[in-house]
Amino acid sequence: MDEKEHFIEINNEPSGVSVDISAESAHWSKRCIYRIPPCVTDLNKKVYAPQMVSLGPYHHGTRNLSAMEVHKRRALSHFLKRSGKPFCRFVHALTPAVQDLRDAYDNLDSEWQDDEKFLKLMIVDGCFVLEILRTTTATMTTAMSTTATTQTDHKPQDYASNDPIFSNHGKLYFVPYLRRDMSMLENQLPMRVLEELVSVQNDDFFKEGKLKMRILEFFSQPVSDTDQFDNCLHMLDLYRRSLLGKEPLPQQKKKRPRISRGGDEIIRSATELTEAGIRIEKSKTRSLRDISFHRGVLKLPLIMVDDTLESLYLNLIAFERFHVGAGNDITSYIFFMDNIIDSARDVSLLHSCGIIQNALGSDKMVANLFNSLSRDAPLDPESKLNEVHQLVSDYCQKTWHKWRANLKHTYFTNPWASLSVIAAIFLFALTIIQTVYTILQYVNPSSS
Repeated sequence: MDEKEHFIEINNEPSGVSVDISAESAHWSKRCIYRIPPCVTDLNKKVYAPQMVSLGPYHHGTRNLSAMEVHKRRALSHFLKRSGKPFCRFVHALTPAVQDLRDAYDNLDSEWQDDEKFLKLMIVDGCFVLEILRTTTATMTTAMSTTATTQTDHKPQDYASNDPIFSNHGKLYFVPYLRRDMSMLENQLPMRVLEELVSVQNDDFFKEGKLKMRILEFFSQPVSDTDQFDNCLHMLDLYRRSLLGKEPLPQQKKKRPRISRGGDEIIRSATELTEAGIRIEKSKTRSLRDISFHRGVLKLPLIMVDDTLESLYLNLIAFERFHVGAGNDITSYIFFMDNIIDSARDVSLLHSCGIIQNALGSDKMVANLFNSLSRDAPLDPESKLNEVHQLVSDYCQKTWHKWRANLKHTYFTNPWASLSVIAAIFLFALTIIQTVYTILQYVNPSSS
């Protein structure tokens, strides 16, 4: 139906026509993979578009990604051979869910309304993902195994040692790029595809609910208990949940003040916070929710900053932006870190406190990275970090802490300034003693 026909149909409808809200809600609830609009991608195009492999329909057929299609088909052949089941068996398993899988994609092109074509894409790309997970994480699993039987089960014996992708060489030189592409929002596969393929294949490597564990191992985010991550939508959603950890127990909601982007409401930098008497310490866990402030101590989780962080976190922020109900924990965390990091000096301070592990390069590069991540990012006024933000702000606004911060910032920024202040105080003390001694001589000359 074109635009003209659409308006004619609307004009012919009775004015009292009702809208089925429940049907619309059910329609939108299935969406979990989104095309990122130009208003977002124009800020940093390279972090949203895959550079080596396409997964799903959005980037399928892109010329610069076509070289990996050969390896996808090889992965499918190895997958089917190991499973001992024909391709049609996997098609049959996914056919009942084809419409739900299609509905998971927002703004899907009409060519993917063909069930056979769409399911073939899902199976081929899903098998490729599983083969990457298997060959990449098998080395780690084998190293941790203690019995020869387990080692044999997990060793990827059906690929040549000089395979360009599914070998130790590929793990070293190509998998880092594949990992980046597999964490992009537009490049996701519904988790149900992977679960169904694993269920039909019946591979020991993914048995007993180990699929999520393998995915998190692949993203260097090992978690012993994956039962807490039920109903994950795709790999990016699973990784996001692993960063946040367990959901906190529901508490009575408190009225939190709204955070603005200007004025005194913006939290000070880490250096200024320490000048105001705030001590920064590492949280007990690495959960990005584990941020607290109590009695002058601000606790923050450890974060590793490397060259993959920009793409990963911008895609996580994009997922929170477009997926209703996802929450805003990642966005709030990045906004909070952007506020307390203004310069390389702040990064150095946080590194000394055990908060930042810098694998990126200079402290200035890390500061620029955090300052760019929150650019144009929306902040939910009901963010759980608002309470921490307000407590820190109130602490810094107290008169004594403001004086202390001003004194330290003005007179104790470097050793020479500190020595000058100490010398001035010493001379002032000597002057007072001399004055007192002179007055005593004048009042009681006999005592001298």
